[in-house]
Amino acid sequence: MTWVILTGRQSDLDQVATPHKIITNRDYLAHPALFRGQRPKVINLSNSYSYQSRGYYASLLASSRGHKVIPTVETMIDLSEHKLYEHALPELELALNKCRKDLGGAFPAKAVFFFGIGPSKAWDRFAKLLFDWFRAPALEVSIKDNQQWASIHRIGFHPLARMTPEEKPRFLESLATYTNREWRDTKARTPARYTFATLVNPHEELPPSEISSLRHWAKIAEKMGVEVEPISRKDLAKLANYDALFIRETTSISNHTYRFARRAQQEGMPVIDDPLSMIRCTNKVYLNELMTYNNVPVPPTVMIAGPADLELAAQTLGFPLVLKIPDSSFSRGVKKASNFEELKQLATLWLEDSDLLIAQKFIPTDYDWRIGVLGGQPLFAVHYLMAKKHWQIVNHKANGKPDQGGFKSFTLKDAPAHVVETAVRAARCIGDGLYGVDLKETRDGVFVIEVNDNPNLDHGCEDTGEKDEVWTRLTQWFLDRLERPAVNNSMNERLILPDANARLRKNA
Repeated sequence: MTWVILTGRQSDLDQVATPHKIITNRDYLAHPALFRGQRPKVINLSNSYSYQSRGYYASLLASSRGHKVIPTVETMIDLSEHKLYEHALPELELALNKCRKDLGGAFPAKAVFFFGIGPSKAWDRFAKLLFDWFRAPALEVSIKDNQQWASIHRIGFHPLARMTPEEKPRFLESLATYTNREWRDTKARTPARYTFATLVNPHEELPPSEISSLRHWAKIAEKMGVEVEPISRKDLAKLANYDALFIRETTSISNHTYRFARRAQQEGMPVIDDPLSMIRCTNKVYLNELMTYNNVPVPPTVMIAGPADLELAAQTLGFPLVLKIPDSSFSRGVKKASNFEELKQLATLWLEDSDLLIAQKFIPTDYDWRIGVLGGQPLFAVHYLMAKKHWQIVNHKANGKPDQGGFKSFTLKDAPAHVVETAVRAARCIGDGLYGVDLKETRDGVFVIEVNDNPNLDHGCEDTGEKDEVWTRLTQWFLDRLERPAVNNSMNERLILPDANARLRKNA
């Protein structure tokens, strides 16, 4: 990854203070061919970000050239007037006041924050949220404190020229922390054009991809000019530094994975899983309705909205039947009811937390098909075998340790064509991302059980049939979406540059 630091004057920052390339915003504006063919991360340290200033144009042109930049012109505009950022103040002030105790009970009149890092650890909660809202290298916050509640009077940029001798070392230390790399391969054979963030939790019990599998992907992606780096739930504020996001934690619209997907989408980054796919796939009620509407075969199903629907489910589906909570994963929230009493007991319990449940006909099989679909095309084919002496592929035991069945991989060519075709039809109803479609193959036909937005993808399992083609196609999916806007970017550059050059001549 190439970091480029823009300053207002050559003397603003000594080149020996950082290993990154430092150039003036004037040089950056006047030489559009600089870094052509590269995807540098630009840190704009201009002394003014006012509208149509050099600092403003530097960030504007960085965007048109396909360079990631902080601050963006959107941030510059947001912080230009109090009324444009006042919507952020309630959340920021709440976080600020939670720092009171750690700060000894009182707040200073002003505090300066560099890259989401405050003057001390006591500010951490507020500093990270501030940077989450306004990604800028240096921000100054004016605070009014009446000892009961601290309010934010003003948020503004804090340029290099105004930094005190005491602040400068802290700024450089924060800069080094911000630009630090986590999965840097010093033996990289191909210069990276892009850097993909991969959201992981090393402590997750059943992650969709093991760390070893992601390292395998990183080696393949490297040959395609891509660096893959892990990020954690604490790195939301740094997300904009990357070109794409691959979420490899179990997704939920109620946790941080959805926030990451939303932020990536807002930044214009290609992302798997995208927010809409999360919303659609995590709810089994929606999935069942969507598949039925699009004539994709699903097991006979009855919606349960209250006790009155239980008799209908029993008569329509018979016993045993399967009862499901709409929002669940890894076979959790999915139970088999062998008789009406079990159905009533389980439904009564679950209806306390969910207004709707779904009951489906029980279809016993020795395995489930899992067909991976990427960009509307089949990616891999696997049998997931049922857990030992259990009717699901994962048996969540009372001792808390999940018992998983085995697997058998197939090439797409060897997988039954009607199974693959049905899976692709189901996935296309959801979107254009990566999906794992679970199907049951029976004498009565093929039935889609579920479409997963966050499917398992591990080296030595899902990729056994198609080998490294799986990882190559995954990388290419991101690259295709990153490189589509290239024509527009070059056109924007031609449109904007005359104004920028006129401004330079005026200021020369």
